[in-house]
Amino acid sequence: MSRINDTKEFMPVRIAVLTVSDTRDASQDTSGDILVARIESAGHILADRQIIRDERADIASQLRNWIADANVDVVISTGGTGLTGRDVTVEAHRDVYEKEIEAFGTVFTIVSMKKIATSAVQSRATGGVAGGTYLFALPGSPGACKDAWDEILSLQLDYRHQPCNFVEIMPRLDEHQRRK
Repeated sequence: MSRINDTKEFMPVRIAVLTVSDTRDASQDTSGDILVARIESAGHILADRQIIRDERADIASQLRNWIADANVDVVISTGGTGLTGRDVTVEAHRDVYEKEIEAFGTVFTIVSMKKIATSAVQSRATGGVAGGTYLFALPGSPGACKDAWDEILSLQLDYRHQPCNFVEIMPRLDEHQRRK
């Protein structure tokens, strides 16, 4: 059963937040604000925050910049995961993934089904790893960001979460790049 082991010490991770939108600016970035508040409330470190337009190459470039930054452990993007022509965040994420965390999208769908029923089928939330950095693409709705953080990421980004979590394997994410 999933639980927090209080005998372990909490380990903060450094998280960058990327809002993907053609229309939002910092004053209207409700989903980004929700993620930042939850990240900081949990005791993690906000490493950076950006807003970028729905342009695949630009999104992938920003992801690559953060992957190369030793001060970023995790990137969470919000927006651009839908089905319209301008929704290219998932494709940009997959352009940079070394490995996709396929179950992330599945678990997100299960969580979403409890809230929005079959409308969950329209989300393409995804997760992956590149250069030792975790990358997660969430829908742009505030509710989806709350659900993803509260029911998945807050637990998996907590070193104390048992039986396993993303933090405990972070040192090994790029081990293939260190082999001679």
